[in-house]
Amino acid sequence: MTEEKKELKIPEKLKKIVEDIEKLSVLDLAELVKVLEEKFGVSAQAPVMASPASAEATADKEEKSSFNIELKEVGAKKIDVIKAVRDITAKGLKEAKDLVDAAASSPQMLKENVKKEEAEEIKKKFEAAGAKVELK
Repeated sequence: MTEEKKELKIPEKLKKIVEDIEKLSVLDLAELVKVLEEKFGVSAQAPVMASPASAEATADKEEKSSFNIELKEVGAKKIDVIKAVRDITAKGLKEAKDLVDAAASSPQMLKENVKKEEAEEIKKKFEAAGAKVELK
């Protein structure tokens, strides 16, 4: 079997660029690729097609940098939980109480897109108040 090279039709406006690139060494080409990736914020790597199951597994392995904080259970110290809600959300007393009361029947979103460190601190506050929160 012989390999046939397809004659690639290069647009006239790109011929000079292609000719210049053909003259570069492998090291120069690698450097050019890095420069172009940084300049335009792209990647020269071919995208990998993944099944939804493997995409989920990959997403689970990657470290998340921002979290949503959800109040799951209030616990016995309702007043402490209301205080904690007021501290992190800057809500008034009534709004914080309503949110805590609603959490008794279904999970309530406390804060969205929080950095990991801050999310861990908030989780500790709520756990100290007897509540259960989930970082998503």
